[in-house]
Amino acid sequence: MNDSELKKRTKQLALRVMKLVGALPKDAVGRPIGNQLIRSATSVGANHRAACRGRSRAEFVSKLSIVIEEADECCYWLGLIIEGDLLPKEKVEALLDEANQITAIMVASRKTAKGE
Repeated sequence: MNDSELKKRTKQLALRVMKLVGALPKDAVGRPIGNQLIRSATSVGANHRAACRGRSRAEFVSKLSIVIEEADECCYWLGLIIEGDLLPKEKVEALLDEANQITAIMVASRKTAKGE
């Protein structure tokens, strides 16, 4: 998978999360979880783009670490949505799977970049 494809996937993750958050309850539980999920999902793509523009291997690895952290955070919030019964599992699980896949891809990329 090349950088262009990853840029598309991370952008699609953010767009899909935006739609999902629109379906969350507008209450004291749904709003803060939705806000956190949008922050982390949009950060995945933004930081991946920054990593691609990294001026050194160290900067690339550093930015990828942020991407991994944010993608994993997406998984956390999506899991809370499922386990807290805020939305039907069927509406969330494909997005959770995508966030997990992106996390795994970025972990592998970081290992390669670090020479591990």
